[in-house]
Amino acid sequence: MAYMEKISLTTKFEGMHDVTKQVQEVVKKSGIQEGICVINCNHTTAGIIITSFWDKRGHVDFQEELDKLIPLRYDYHHNFDTPTDAAGHIKSAICGTGLTLIVHEGRAMLGSSQGVLFCEFDGPRARQFFVKVISD
Repeated sequence: MAYMEKISLTTKFEGMHDVTKQVQEVVKKSGIQEGICVINCNHTTAGIIITSFWDKRGHVDFQEELDKLIPLRYDYHHNFDTPTDAAGHIKSAICGTGLTLIVHEGRAMLGSSQGVLFCEFDGPRARQFFVKVISD
């Protein structure tokens, strides 16, 4: 048995968006008690990560450190639209565009301070990601 939903959101420029609640709601709606939850973002300048969600300043730190590693600049070889576009591709590849969580007792298993974040590395844009829950 499997269940899938598409979740839409509007992002801010280089914003971190806590989507933990939406993911848990999809798992609950699925009715699946034991299995896995796959989260997939189908964009080349966005990503999905798990990190602490209690202190939002941590999201700012994460984005600032990524910007230090992969700065916005004009000398990328694949500069499609803007410097944020090329840098966003690299940030997305490093962070990843999907993750898998264990579903146990009808919930996606996360630590007490963990959350699922949708990371916008360009934007602002209308975005989407998919959550699929698969039973054991």
